[in-house]
Amino acid sequence: MSLDRPKPLSPEASQILWKPESILERSSTEAIFRRSGPLEVDFGCGEGAFLLAMAARFPERNFLGTERLVGRVEKVCSKAARLGLSNVRLLQLENLYTVRFLIPRDAVSIAYVSFPDPWPKRAHQARRLVQDDFLEEVRLSLMSEGELRLKTDDLPYFQWMEKVIARAKGWERIDWPDDPSYPITNFEARFLAQGLPIHKARLRKLPESMPSGTVS
Repeated sequence: MSLDRPKPLSPEASQILWKPESILERSSTEAIFRRSGPLEVDFGCGEGAFLLAMAARFPERNFLGTERLVGRVEKVCSKAARLGLSNVRLLQLENLYTVRFLIPRDAVSIAYVSFPDPWPKRAHQARRLVQDDFLEEVRLSLMSEGELRLKTDDLPYFQWMEKVIARAKGWERIDWPDDPSYPITNFEARFLAQGLPIHKARLRKLPESMPSGTVS
């Protein structure tokens, strides 16, 4: 009895999958995308609905999505290839490692964390993505006045995020106006259809010349 094996990626989809030459050295936007332009990173892009919609809407920008599950990565690569989105790359790697060791410093214009796993049990909360060290690594990856945009449907996790944000240095909290035309994730679409609230935080990296202080 033969085992089912995943179909290999098409040559076009293989170009979307980013395989760093080294996992011990930082790359550059030009090396990842083979072109210049603003860099945006979607940490934990899931099924890629938001990532692909943003890439289609802003073809002049470069979008890197990270995801741990190989099936999701391959699916998003194939979708991006079918849509002809040359400004998308996918990386199958853990988020903190990616931002700490691979993403260039002072280069990202916007970083997104949308509906991360809330890990609700107290014993598992150390596994949550939004922690002090992750926020600091993201801040270092952002260009001056770059942004981090956080979304979750889970109120206890958002309250956790608020505490992490409150003690973080080098950020300012800014408004996030509603924009009905702004792309959303599949998770967000489901939550909105159920009438559930979405909790959001938008942070901007303070210019290096400004005194570093906790978020107000």
